[in-house]
Amino acid sequence: MLILSRRPGESIHIGDDIKITILALKGKQVKIGIEVPEDLPVYRDEVYKKIQDENRQAMLTREDDFLVVASLWKREK
Repeated sequence: MLILSRRPGESIHIGDDIKITILALKGKQVKIGIEVPEDLPVYRDEVYKKIQDENRQAMLTREDDFLVVASLWKREK
């Protein structure tokens, strides 16, 4: 992990397209601004972990479930 010190108003660039700016410090909180391309998603850590967990759960779907869905789909046609 790279650790950098920045003061309010100072920025960090990641590649050509990402800019992180320290906006304010208040007690133990840091307010940051993040400039990224529109097609690049940005998530808080707890949201990202929840998405990853839900994706893992979705992948654990049993093969039987797929067979049932396939049989229902065939009946509708």
